[in-house]
Amino acid sequence: MSAQALCAFLALAGIAAYVQTVTGFAFGLVMMGFIALFGLLPLPDAAAMVGVLTLVNATQMMLHGGRHHVAWHELRLVLSASLPALVVGYFLLEWLADTRADALRVALGLVIMASSLQLAVQRKSLDRPSTDRSFVGFGIVSGIMGGLFSTGGPPLVYHFYRQPMPVARIRETLVAAFGTAQVVRLSLVAATGNIPPPSTLAGVAAVPIVMVLTYAARRWPPPLPDKVLKMIVFVLLFLSGLSLALPAALRLLAG
Repeated sequence: MSAQALCAFLALAGIAAYVQTVTGFAFGLVMMGFIALFGLLPLPDAAAMVGVLTLVNATQMMLHGGRHHVAWHELRLVLSASLPALVVGYFLLEWLADTRADALRVALGLVIMASSLQLAVQRKSLDRPSTDRSFVGFGIVSGIMGGLFSTGGPPLVYHFYRQPMPVARIRETLVAAFGTAQVVRLSLVAATGNIPPPSTLAGVAAVPIVMVLTYAARRWPPPLPDKVLKMIVFVLLFLSGLSLALPAALRLLAG
């Protein structure tokens, strides 16, 4: 990783950590979207580094008392489905990265755009909790996305934020799910020998930046209404996904 790419990576990590802490998700989406857009790293290497930084962010949030709010029953349902699906998504990434690079870019761009639309739409909570089966289903989708792109958040965010739960309980349950998923995904990276090269591992320099920005977001949240904050994130993510997917889609159509 060049010095310029490393500086861009560190800046993105700080922004992503702040956004994740304030909104409850989007670390992987912000990082993977802009990394792919500007070609800072190969997507498999980027996913591994994003996994490390996501785990740092999640661990720090949980150590600050978040574990007391976790909805353990729902978390067990999600993890029982998402972790096996994550393994499938991980090996699917290995195949796509070698043979279908443009298809992978289109898929990632569409995921980012769909997730950004999720932020722009206001949803009313359900009158009663969803069934156990629904948590399992959304866990499967989340696991596949997490294995592919290290961004398994959007399906779970959509499902959990519709539940009649306190926001703190939703947020900390999601953090616990994301952190556990990253432990499994990073274990797969190590077990399959796909550890990023030393030049990419320089990205671990982002760890203190993630920690500082995570603390700052919890200590001094931005003085913006939730609607304004969500709209800012929506615009950034949508444009990132569009810029990533459109050129690759045109190449696929032309070829």
